[in-house]
Order: sequence, then C-alpha cells, then structure tokens
Amino acid sequence: MDLFPVWLSLRVALTATALTLLIGIPVALLLARRRFPGRNVLEAAVVLPLVLPPTVLGYYLLLVIGNRGPVGRALAALGVELAFTWGAAVLAACVGSIALVIKSAQAGFESVDRQLEQAARTLGRSEWSVFWSVTLPLAWRSVLAGGVLAFCRALGEFGITLMVAGNIPGRTQTLPLAIYDRVQAAQMDEANALALIAVAAVVVLLFGLSRLARLRY
Repeated sequence: MDLFPVWLSLRVALTATALTLLIGIPVALLLARRRFPGRNVLEAAVVLPLVLPPTVLGYYLLLVIGNRGPVGRALAALGVELAFTWGAAVLAACVGSIALVIKSAQAGFESVDRQLEQAARTLGRSEWSVFWSVTLPLAWRSVLAGGVLAFCRALGEFGITLMVAGNIPGRTQTLPLAIYDRVQAAQMDEANALALIAVAAVVVLLFGLSRLARLRY
C-alpha cells in the first residue's frame, strides 16, 4: 500500500495548522477585544468558509492563485508556481479550517477576566507581555482546542484541495483524495486501510483533547 498520501496529508495538516494559529490568534484577539467599523463583516467572512460548498471556495481560490489570477501572475513573475502543488493543498486546508481556530480562540479570549489584564498593565507590563503572561495562559485550552480541530479539518480536506491542488498521485494526492481514488477503482481493501488510518488519527487527537479539557489550571 502506498503511504505517500498519509505522509503528505500529515505534512499539509501540520503546516496548515501552524499557519492558521499564526493568522487566527491575532484575528481572534482583535474580534474579542476591539469594536471597530466593519467588525460584523469580518466575523461573517471568518465563518463563510464553514458554510459555503468546498467546491465554490476552491473555484474562487483557483481564480486567485491560478495562472490567470492576480496572485498566480505575481508569483509566476517571481518564478513560483502555487496552483496544483502541495503548497496549494496547504492553502486549501488553511481556508477550510481557519474559522475553527478563530472562533474557538475568540471564545477563550472573551472569557478571560479583563481585570486581571488591567492589573498586569498597572504593574508596568506592555500589551505584548500582558498577552503572553496573562491572556494566553488563561485562554490556552480554547486556543489548543481550535488548533486540534483545525488539524483534524485540514487532515480531512477534500473539495477545496481537489479544485486548487488537483489529485496528482505522488505529488498532491492527499489521504482523502487517495481514499476516493481507491473506491473509484474498486480497491476496497486499500480504501478501508487508508480510511482506518484517518479515523485512528482523528480519534487519538480528539481523545487527547478531551483529556486535556479535564485538567485543572
């Protein structure tokens, strides 16, 4: 059995999760702490990938990063190709999962007692220091939960990936796409084995998350 799709999916999911945390945490903090014009629009845009069909998201993403898209042309001028590469699969996973990080982290930040943050400021702490020493330690469970859910979502991403990265064996064929291919080819034993790997990975992650949720601060 070819395990390339498994390793590629893990690589894509880990990279995408790191990116969603890097981008999602500041956005979540902004939504939790600030009131500004266009906030409702930003919140709607965050949730949009969860409710739109994946093929629609993939289509519009392809229009942006494809050879004729603005980003695609800019990257081509630099000698970089994004569409139909594993990088496109990472982008697809980010788009499909970032809302899980943002909404979970936002809920965690909103639950932090603002008086504790203010007390740290009165002691001369900078905003950066307050975030790392007070806000994030108190909201870490929500942030971690969002990260785990985003990883699981990225691991199972199918529709957006198919549109922007394709289904190229040995190059962009992730685990969900490989399972689909095996079923189409009536290779049910291999499809079942790959599906069990996916299920086992998600179950282990969710079990670990539930155990962490029971820990005390």
